[in-house]
Amino acid sequence: MTKSTALFAVFAAALLAGGLSACGGEPEVVATAPATGERMVVTEVVIDAVKPASAVVASRDVGEARARIPGTLTQLNVREGDMVRQGQVIGVVTDNRVGLETAAYGAQVAAAEAEAARARADLSRIRTLFDKGIYAQARLDQALAASRAADAQVRAARAQRSASAETGAQGRILAPTSGRVLTADVPAGSVVSAGQSVATITAGPLVLRLELPEAQGRNLRVGQTVVLSGEDLPGVTGGAIAQVYPASTAGRTTADVAVDGLASDRVGQRVVVQVPVGQRRALVLPRRFVVTRFGIDFVRTVDRAGRVSEAPVQLGGPVAGDRVEVLSGLKAGDVVLAPASARAPEGAR
Repeated sequence: MTKSTALFAVFAAALLAGGLSACGGEPEVVATAPATGERMVVTEVVIDAVKPASAVVASRDVGEARARIPGTLTQLNVREGDMVRQGQVIGVVTDNRVGLETAAYGAQVAAAEAEAARARADLSRIRTLFDKGIYAQARLDQALAASRAADAQVRAARAQRSASAETGAQGRILAPTSGRVLTADVPAGSVVSAGQSVATITAGPLVLRLELPEAQGRNLRVGQTVVLSGEDLPGVTGGAIAQVYPASTAGRTTADVAVDGLASDRVGQRVVVQVPVGQRRALVLPRRFVVTRFGIDFVRTVDRAGRVSEAPVQLGGPVAGDRVEVLSGLKAGDVVLAPASARAPEGAR
């Protein structure tokens, strides 16, 4: 081996050793001078365990406009999306038999009135003869009872006619509440039965209705904050759980989330939400301690010797109070240093 070959081998070995030491797992030391600035000791805290779930924009209550009599739906005055007020006529059901029955009861009223007129005439004649001593008291009492019975028959016939007419009036389908028509899928001309729903109308405030498995739903509490993710509902960021239904259906718990700004034209829309389903321990840092460069998050750490290093970290989701969860890169007890450009809150100085 020549002298030049030996020098090249020594130089190559030195470069290899330097490269291996640079590729080690230790954080890069960026400062050796005493570090100044806001410091914080990383500790574990208890935070809400959040689970993504799908919720549906729904009305807390739903009103069903139902037919009260059987017959043919001759008119349907609303369509899906229309706004209606309580008591508005949204459809008409017609039954020809009701009209015939009303006419028959009207004839009975006429016959009863004629019979009552004849009974009153007989009573007047008999009373005159009784006053002259021709008829006895028993004959007058009999005529008086017959007149009263005829008058009662008139009242009964009129009541039957009124009841039949009211049955015909019940063919009008009225809106049970004010709101927006969600469904009106029974076309005019269809035969409907008594109690059949013709239209569905929103009633009460709009909410986000979500369903969770029982194991997670048992941790839901009224007042918990629910965060909306994405741009499903522009301008709406979150809400609070307003009601947790006590009955589970098919192993799932249902809850309503009160959200401001929901529009009735979005009923049925699915929205992704972040729901608290319990609590867990996690490392949490204020967002101002994290610096992002080239898509990688870094946190400045200070060791016992006062040296400042930059450690890459993996962040989780946001936590209340402008904080973020640290999944990896730090451990409890580490001391972190805020960047020089970050300003601490007034209370932390």
